[in-house]
Amino acid sequence: MTTTHFGYQTIDEREKARRVRGVFDSVASNYDLMNDLMSAGLHRAWKAYTVLVADVRPGMSVLDIAGGTGDLALAFAPKVGPNGTVIHTDINVAMLEQGRNRLLDAGVVLPTAACDAEALPFADAQFDRVSVAFGLRNMTRKDKALAEMNRVLKPGGRLLVLEFSTVARPLRKAYDWYSFEILPRLGRWIAGDEASYRYLAESIRMHPDQEALKTLMQQGGFAHVDYHNLTGGVVALHVGIRC
Repeated sequence: MTTTHFGYQTIDEREKARRVRGVFDSVASNYDLMNDLMSAGLHRAWKAYTVLVADVRPGMSVLDIAGGTGDLALAFAPKVGPNGTVIHTDINVAMLEQGRNRLLDAGVVLPTAACDAEALPFADAQFDRVSVAFGLRNMTRKDKALAEMNRVLKPGGRLLVLEFSTVARPLRKAYDWYSFEILPRLGRWIAGDEASYRYLAESIRMHPDQEALKTLMQQGGFAHVDYHNLTGGVVALHVGIRC
């Protein structure tokens, strides 16, 4: 049996996707509200910085993986213009529906697809940009997902991975207290779901740190990889260029 991590638990690798799906089925309806509360609104600044670094231009094709409620897809859509394309995807149908409805409410109609990042249903070298915000840590085989993202990028194309990471050492004690004492309580009080937000805190600790993720991206075929620490390393934006 091949094992993997689900938070701090060690489970059969085949079980992770089902368990992660259960988490996001549970949190989908409160996802945006909880993001605002958990980050004091900072997630909006982190995503805005990601959009800036992506440097999306008119006519480009963009794939947003684990797009959830559509923040990045909504930001990219006006930048590609009428001749460009943004495809909004997620493996979780409940999250995808939340995002699709939000996009439609904003008057934005985009192609939407339920798909697994580890087996993307797109052609080689199809996209100028690929983005994944707060989704990579939930993927079972990150190496396979990164290789797929590399495959669907055009030469010179850019992958942007926005993800929780390892905070600067002076912040760790306070961050751990917030993560394991406050975050699950917010989940219980606001979303009626303490367990999913405890999983969130645990999954962050099990995710590769900045240098380890950089190495993983390089092993996935990206010729140049750099990262930008945001808010003291609470979040990092990794940028990889396909050769």
